Amino acid sequence: MEPVRLGVNVDHIATLREARRSREPDPVAAAILAEMAGADQITIHLRGDRRHIQDRDVDLLRRSIKTRLNLEAAATPQMVTVASTHKPDTVTLVPERREEITTEGGLDVLLNQNLVRKTAQDLKAAGCEVSVFVDPDYDQIKAIAKLEIGLIEINTAKYSEALRPDQAAAEAEKVAQAARAASKLGMRVLAGHGLTYLNVRRIVRIAEIEELNIGHSIVARAALVGMERAVREMKDRMQR
Repeated sequence: MEPVRLGVNVDHIATLREARRSREPDPVAAAILAEMAGADQITIHLRGDRRHIQDRDVDLLRRSIKTRLNLEAAATPQMVTVASTHKPDTVTLVPERREEITTEGGLDVLLNQNLVRKTAQDLKAAGCEVSVFVDPDYDQIKAIAKLEIGLIEINTAKYSEALRPDQAAAEAEKVAQAARAASKLGMRVLAGHGLTYLNVRRIVRIAEIEELNIGHSIVARAALVGMERAVREMKDRMQR
């Protein structure tokens, strides 16, 4: 079985920087250290309110990192323009509300089919691979497949937030069922949201999942032991 790739989300390095409106810590430097420690991808979310990652970061990351750049973004014309300019390897379409602390739930593709279709077409024309962040829901996954989007990222928030072992097991099974369904529909499967050093192994064991995107837990660990060690420790936990 192929190892699961690790995408490291460096948004919260930028959150620390923006807390003081200063120049450090620099998410670009953090991304380079993460790559040196074995990260397979760098993920950033350029929000409409620019609460953490800034346009400058997107530009410098595109020119600096050696692996892959995954840009999480809302399905808006502004973000299509950003992607067309900076050419991230992948654009992951996510829902976005200004009042949320972090992304809440997957993108409702059933409700926004025309918008998602048009955004995906524009991004593909710009040379970007398109992914959709989606809840482990078969109807949503089927809707994405009909739009000929070949990549999804399954939202693992409910699994990560489960308080009891039986709840965690049930939510992990939903993720596994969604991953199998997406694979049968011809899509490649990624996953992420809320995963930690303590809970990642159950998701890693799902055969159809080829990559995890993890941010907060790695950045929190990095604050204590450094980015390189934090990434290496996560990679170790992700061994199948």
